[in-house]
Amino acid sequence: MMELRGYQRSALIRMAHDLDPAVYVGKAGLAEGVFRALDDALERNELVKVRFVAWKDEREDLARELAERLGALLVAVIGHVAVFYREASDPERRRVIIPYREEG
Repeated sequence: MMELRGYQRSALIRMAHDLDPAVYVGKAGLAEGVFRALDDALERNELVKVRFVAWKDEREDLARELAERLGALLVAVIGHVAVFYREASDPERRRVIIPYREEG
């Protein structure tokens, strides 16, 4: 998985700003249904918000676990919301363009 540069992370956060959370982490924590729901949402939308309704103190660790297990990038954890990105496997369904600029 690629490493995001600061300007790329900022661009993805801006793109995610108006999105509603697609997945919620409740009392059950990272139950299998959370992984399935996030996997489906990432395949459909590439950029997804997850709201932590419970487990708020562990949200950063849980967000990292979600990203690692699903092969996604954890863009940011802001408040009780985590933003994830994973490029769609079907090139025709790719909608999110990550900015790129030459370094040097």
